[in-house]
Amino acid sequence: MSEHSNKLVIRNIGLLLSGKLEQPILDADCVVCIDGRIAEIGRENELDVDRADTIVDAKGVTVAPGLIDSHVHPVIGDYTPRQQQLNWIDSCLHGGVTTMISAGEVHVPGRPKDIVGLKAMAIASQRCYENFRPSGVKILAGAPVLEEGMVEEDFKDLADAGVTLLGEVGLGSVKTGETARQMVKWARKYGIQSTIHTGGPSIPGSGLIDKDVVLAADADIIGHINGGHTALPDDQIVCLCEQCQRAIELVHNGNERSALLALRTASELNQLERVILGTDAPAGSGVQPLGILRMIAMLSALGDVPAETAFCFATGNTARMRELDSGIIEHDKAADFILIDRAQHAPGRTILESIRQGNLPGVGMTIIDGVVRSHRSRNTPPATTLPELVGL
Repeated sequence: MSEHSNKLVIRNIGLLLSGKLEQPILDADCVVCIDGRIAEIGRENELDVDRADTIVDAKGVTVAPGLIDSHVHPVIGDYTPRQQQLNWIDSCLHGGVTTMISAGEVHVPGRPKDIVGLKAMAIASQRCYENFRPSGVKILAGAPVLEEGMVEEDFKDLADAGVTLLGEVGLGSVKTGETARQMVKWARKYGIQSTIHTGGPSIPGSGLIDKDVVLAADADIIGHINGGHTALPDDQIVCLCEQCQRAIELVHNGNERSALLALRTASELNQLERVILGTDAPAGSGVQPLGILRMIAMLSALGDVPAETAFCFATGNTARMRELDSGIIEHDKAADFILIDRAQHAPGRTILESIRQGNLPGVGMTIIDGVVRSHRSRNTPPATTLPELVGL
């Protein structure tokens, strides 16, 4: 470690969740991070914990990867005109979300639909959130909505400018499977990942995207397979899970029953690694700062999956599908963590039992790139035990 490195030590961890389905719980009580990346994981007496710049005493609480919201609609800064709400991203940080991924900046007033305009807006959005992280939250933005008339060169232009995402296919004028498939192939050729709207219209002006369009388009992410807000019929949801190998995205602002159906189908197929979580906020139903935690608790309680597995849906699964360097606690990954504990007076002997019964945990601290970003959450139920910074 050089003399200019910044070193973080998190000690006295009671439970360490990895974010990895194949090993969701790690046998460790300490994590060492250097310059915003994970350097060592294990037992404190076996690690190099000397000369730390920051020491966090977890006091026996649970440490998990920072949560990833796979489906948001940002506009500018920490403001959304959709609900005339300020600081909605900061509020989500207090719900444990450390990374957000745009599914399109579709709520921009007067959103340009001409090709020059939509490319310009996507590049500007990508640059804005690359340069500005509200409360430290990582926003992967700049996700243009497909419009008729786009050609391969447009996707090359976007990729050359740093755009890596498409907005929800189907929210623009491109609504047929054949046209969408060609544009998705162009996007994929230039390293741009795609998400497709699934289900009925979300707002006036949008339309139905059924299973046939989703299968034909072959986007990388089956966006809100449980509807945003209106879900497809059960047989179409099952068909998409069975006939498509792309990511199965479940969102808070969708049909809960349909989410459970998709989860059960993925489980029966032994393909839980495809399940990822989002909120689809801001939306007509507002902003849900605890939306990802609520999805974890709901899927665990009603979907018959262990809580530690449900956490993987919002961390490691999303990171792998989205090719991120966060979401998993292992060497050289980004040092993004949440420190959580069983909520005060909540049933369940442990935090995992409590979540399995449908209860939200209390967030006691968030860390992004090795820097403490928030302490006791103003939004979750109060945690039974809170971690603390230790004076050096």
